[in-house]
Amino acid sequence: MISAAIAEPPTAATPTPTFSEAATQPILPPVVPWDGKSRALAVAKNDPWITPSEKTDFRTTPSYDETMAWLRKLVAAAPGLKMISLGKSPEGRDIWMVVPIFNVDGHERSSKFGRVNQRGPEEVGWRTNSKNLNLNRDYAKIDTPEMEAMIRALNQWQPDLYVDIHVTDGADYQYDITFGFNGAGGHSPAIASWLERTFTPAVTNDLAAMGHIPGSTDAANWIDPFDLSKGINAWLANPRYSNGYGDARHLPAVLVENHSLKPYDQRVLGTYVFLESTIRFTAKNEKTLRQAVETDRRAKVATIPLSWDVDLAAPVTDTIDYKAIESRTFPSAISGGLRIEFTGKPVTTKIPYRRPHVTASVARPKAYWIPPAWSEVVQRLQLHGIQFERISQPRDVKVTMYRLESMRIQGTDESKRAVEEAQPFEGRVQITAQPVAEPRTEHYVAGSVRVPADQPLGDLVAVLLEPASPDSFLQWGFFDEIFQHTEYIEGYILEPMAERMLGSDPKLAEEFRQKLASDDAFRASSKERLRWFYSKTPFVDERWKLYPVGREE
Repeated sequence: MISAAIAEPPTAATPTPTFSEAATQPILPPVVPWDGKSRALAVAKNDPWITPSEKTDFRTTPSYDETMAWLRKLVAAAPGLKMISLGKSPEGRDIWMVVPIFNVDGHERSSKFGRVNQRGPEEVGWRTNSKNLNLNRDYAKIDTPEMEAMIRALNQWQPDLYVDIHVTDGADYQYDITFGFNGAGGHSPAIASWLERTFTPAVTNDLAAMGHIPGSTDAANWIDPFDLSKGINAWLANPRYSNGYGDARHLPAVLVENHSLKPYDQRVLGTYVFLESTIRFTAKNEKTLRQAVETDRRAKVATIPLSWDVDLAAPVTDTIDYKAIESRTFPSAISGGLRIEFTGKPVTTKIPYRRPHVTASVARPKAYWIPPAWSEVVQRLQLHGIQFERISQPRDVKVTMYRLESMRIQGTDESKRAVEEAQPFEGRVQITAQPVAEPRTEHYVAGSVRVPADQPLGDLVAVLLEPASPDSFLQWGFFDEIFQHTEYIEGYILEPMAERMLGSDPKLAEEFRQKLASDDAFRASSKERLRWFYSKTPFVDERWKLYPVGREE
């Protein structure tokens, strides 16, 4: 065996960016004093079970290794606990079921410059994973190994309740811990009713009794970020998010958002109270919760909602008392727009509360058919735990298919603010298209997959496979190939053909004249004119823009 050390040529060191002192100190709004009863939950410095954060009076948060060491000590002392790895992150870290860290790689990208909008701890991790993907945008598409591990665990363990804990950015307000879930207008109305009427009052009371100010995650949804008087809107999450995903698969899922401007100890203690209350209450009420889950799984409603939105032009019908922080706005010399300033003074104000309505829905089919060429889509369905059958012999099936017109690469961010160019989002370039239904008899080769829609995860099936769904595989870019032209016809061949077609078909000639008169872009483009004539011949690709997933009605 021969080994050798190869010296690399010297390279210039990458210069470290330098910043002025003024640029390194975020200026946060004034903190509202807090001395809640939950402060008593922090243990004494000599307590053998003290956590790393408590040791530093909540100035710091523990690293991955420190967290694992504390948990191993706990598991060793408690026979009823066991550390089980769900899988490994891209950087090779175990994702432990008993640990409070899901984004283990982002957790370790720690610095004092991690989250400028957040009050403590001294150093924090990063929002995204090691590939710069946000795990709480990945529940539907499952692009990350972390999410693949989580979805496998959900299928294996079938939890009664899923709680996803975050720290929110956004406006200042009094609420220090907010939590929410998809409401009755979503996919799981029985679960939503249990969470709204049974769970929320009990947990809210427990939090308030310990000195916290609980509220709904809707508190962050200001309609106008500079004017609270315009109100807030309720949110029905799409399944890219944990609470939307739980709703679509009839899994009770609660999203917790601690308020980033509240001190770190207040956030930690509020989360402790929330989790203790949640575990205790759910254990006592598991029977009614499981009944709600079973009701939603059995419902199989005829019409499945795909998306929601708030109609800001509609009259206001609901108002709420909102625990705000006083603010004022004035022109900004820095941005050229408006600037908002929070004073730190708590105020309660009555504001409009707008609820979303369904903007797209679809009738539940018997099943969906997927050709074997789209194996990545089938693999994702399998990861979700969706049931399907794979045919061993070819079969002709009467289905409804979609021709996708007006395809557009999305050029907006999550807040729907227009941007100049289409940009990648969560590792993909998203698209939208207008689906036009076509009844067909489609030939499915051996290996094709039939996905029943009357299964327990039938709503999730529709949300993933219907092109009009914002979190469909189509809109996430899994079917981009169907939009590309692969065959064409030379102009010197098509020009004389078009002349002959116009001369022999008066109806076609009149259609051409009308299109020239009504469509300026068409009239000005020789390419589009020739493409139009090409589309009127049998030589055109009949499957161009044809969505390959069929609906068995």
